[in-house]
Amino acid sequence: MSTIETNRSFMKSNFGAEAVHVSDQNKGKPPPPVQKEFAPDAKVIDLPEPKAKTVIQKDFYSCLKQRRSRRRFTQKELTLDQLSFLLWATQGVQEADPDGYATLRPVPSAGARHPFETYIAVNRVTGLWPGMYRYLPLDERLVLEFEDARLGPRLTDVALGQGFAGDAAAVFMWSCIPYRGEWRYTVLAHKVMLLDAGHVGQNLYLACEALRCGTCTIGAYDQRKADALIGLDGQSEFVVYLAPVGRLD
Repeated sequence: MSTIETNRSFMKSNFGAEAVHVSDQNKGKPPPPVQKEFAPDAKVIDLPEPKAKTVIQKDFYSCLKQRRSRRRFTQKELTLDQLSFLLWATQGVQEADPDGYATLRPVPSAGARHPFETYIAVNRVTGLWPGMYRYLPLDERLVLEFEDARLGPRLTDVALGQGFAGDAAAVFMWSCIPYRGEWRYTVLAHKVMLLDAGHVGQNLYLACEALRCGTCTIGAYDQRKADALIGLDGQSEFVVYLAPVGRLD
């Protein structure tokens, strides 16, 4: 089978067609954590509560109609209120199962597994040092991964020379922890996890339109460099999607 044929097969639903695989869920194993831990001495930043008043464009029809991929941004900073709203719209936790099995969020996810971690490469956000942060959706906080006042050129390099990635006020970098999906769906998990990434990206697009900000999701990036920038091993966790965000005129 050629590579193209293999990839086409991957895109199809094999639920019911594949041989039955007993999942770790069915074996009674506990689910993986819905949020990565962080070091006790890490710098943690409280986020303002997402507020409806942060929204400028309140007409949902207009947000849908005006949605575009936007690659030209001003040098204005994102506010912390805007960043908090975008994080909530894409991965915020509205309800968490007390047993740690599932979370309910503004985006759908197969089996409510939500396999992603959200990293934010900050160039210009009010009140934040430039650097790499990770969103803590259960806590509505950010944890600082590292400071770097010259992230822009590194982000452009990760994005294969796409300069708007380095020019953005912030870049959302979504990683996948595949075992979160595999715990329930085994070999069938990987297609639905990529579908989930699309849901997350579309929510970011619409939330940006509501704030009169812009974004353009990126699937063409250097995998090795993206993982290395965040410090991921590329196996148990790896980057699957990028999205630069900036202010518009």
